[in-house]
Amino acid sequence: MCVAELTHRNRMDITKNFVKMKQPCVSGMRWFLRHHEKGSDYQPLLDALVEADRVDDAVWLLTQFGPTNEIRIVDDIDAQAVVFAGRLEVRGGITVDTVLHCGGTIRAQGAIVAGTSITCGGDLIAGAGIQCGGAIDSSESIDAQWGVEATGMIRTRGDLRCGWSIICHEAMYIGGNCLAGHDIEATGPVVCSKGIRAGQAITGRDAIRAGHGIEGGAGILCESHLEANWGIKVRGGIAALGAIRAGESLQAGEEIRAGEGHAIYAGLNVRVDAWESSARVNARIKPNRLLSGWWCSP
Repeated sequence: MCVAELTHRNRMDITKNFVKMKQPCVSGMRWFLRHHEKGSDYQPLLDALVEADRVDDAVWLLTQFGPTNEIRIVDDIDAQAVVFAGRLEVRGGITVDTVLHCGGTIRAQGAIVAGTSITCGGDLIAGAGIQCGGAIDSSESIDAQWGVEATGMIRTRGDLRCGWSIICHEAMYIGGNCLAGHDIEATGPVVCSKGIRAGQAITGRDAIRAGHGIEGGAGILCESHLEANWGIKVRGGIAALGAIRAGESLQAGEEIRAGEGHAIYAGLNVRVDAWESSARVNARIKPNRLLSGWWCSP
């Protein structure tokens, strides 16, 4: 699993009565009684479950008993699965075939790769890229020096930041800002509590919604509704198959186009008498069905 390991551990005893109170599955309880009838320390029990290929039981146990302040520092990780209750610090990279689940922060100086899922109760930080064959779920922020790619959903209560592209094959739910040095692409809905900013294109196969503004170095293509409570600004064009709604201004270097039967709205959160300064609409040509905002000819 690792070249060198340093663990700061606080003991937490798990007894059979303690486990019974949580109403485990029958097979899991039988395994516990067979191997740890007299009880076990918390993290060694999680490690034993993973070693016995009972990863789902280990994840269930961590969910029931919660995180610890234990810190594990290793050189690198190459394992079938990792279920750790504390904070994981890795000097190199992390590669797991299935589940990477930690109660606290996961920090690696290299890449983080998981085959099934990545879950952490703190920040998820990689000195290179983050790649997952399933969902990524972080209770704090996700920060990668390179790109982030997930076959499943991406959910974070904080910011999602990366130096290259964000590619998500399902939905993205971001509690903070979504910031990418290159492209942002999602197959499912993109719901961001704060701002969305990409160095290049933003592509959504479903709705894109931002609590603050949206900014792109290229264009925006949205196959449903495009919404921002603040402004939307891109160097390329803005195209949506649904409506386009901005609380303030709309600015594009090329065309702004809504879907058939839908309209374009700017200044929805601005007084009408302030549209000229705070709800300006700029594009190469005047958009069809522009129902609100102050059009500025090129």
